[in-house]
Amino acid sequence: MTGALEAATARRSWSKVTDEAPSHDELVRLVSAAGRVADHSSLRPWRLIEIRGDRRVRLGRALNKAEGKRGVSTKPLRAPLLLAVVVSYSKKSKVPRWEQEAVASGVAHMLSLLLDEAGWGVFWRTGDATRAKAVAKAHKLGKREELLGWLYVGGKPVGRDSGRRRTIDGEAFLTLMP
Repeated sequence: MTGALEAATARRSWSKVTDEAPSHDELVRLVSAAGRVADHSSLRPWRLIEIRGDRRVRLGRALNKAEGKRGVSTKPLRAPLLLAVVVSYSKKSKVPRWEQEAVASGVAHMLSLLLDEAGWGVFWRTGDATRAKAVAKAHKLGKREELLGWLYVGGKPVGRDSGRRRTIDGEAFLTLMP
């Protein structure tokens, strides 16, 4: 195995990461590559928001506000870098919304593979908060944008078993059209 097959086979979520994170310049290079996913009409209906440092605290406040709580949620503090995955719908296109979401999701997944291959730990967090007004406001989302979740990024802990998932039996999920 080499290249993409090896990266996909080795991929896993790292729910605990260290305080190290890729630089902005490294991210730009990886995002440029991730943006090459299949994209009907080349709409590029996505963007990523880089969240580091105290901006994670602002997100934590928004998450608590969305749940009717005071204070700061510690969830965004679990990684030194969060990448908000945003779908930016084009209303001028005949490409359906679900397909535009699929492109944004594809970019996020491709970026998670590239980050993993570059040695970074990544996990994707979603949930009801992605549709909360307080969270959308904190991200300054536009009228035709929705948050799909966050990629939490940090260093892979040394000495920790990768806990790779069991191999997927492709035969069990691949069928012929009747």
